[in-house]
Amino acid sequence: MAKYNYHEKKEKTAAYRTEVSPVVIDGIYEQILRKMIVEKKFLDPTYTAKRLAEDLNTNTRYISATVNLRFQMNFSELVSSFRVREAIGMMTDRRLLDLTMGEIAEACGFANRQSFYAAFFRMQGKTPLQYKKDFLKKLEDAKKKKAEKRQQKKQ
Repeated sequence: MAKYNYHEKKEKTAAYRTEVSPVVIDGIYEQILRKMIVEKKFLDPTYTAKRLAEDLNTNTRYISATVNLRFQMNFSELVSSFRVREAIGMMTDRRLLDLTMGEIAEACGFANRQSFYAAFFRMQGKTPLQYKKDFLKKLEDAKKKKAEKRQQKKQ
């Protein structure tokens, strides 16, 4: 018996995924990208696969099949990945360095700071705060290097 009743996740393939035409999947894929990248629907913490299906005039099975086949993840992982990328953009924007992690989490569509930290760590392998500290250190190191080069040119 596995410790903590933990079992390896078994790979499941829903039959409907193979029955959807690749042309239909490609069309839905393009529409999903537009909704996520251009319209930034992921910023809405209440955005669901059902709402996306309604927006695209399709059903959740087609959304699920497309997300699984084209993005190799489920819908909530897809939304979280867009939110984490948005958070990274905010954390590395010099104009937004004063924002707290809670403010960034909220602005990126996370329901709370805890879900933000969990998703961020799962995708980046470090906490948002550590990511920001690492970024600021790189900025500082780059400034020092630039100043040293200027100093060497003067001599």
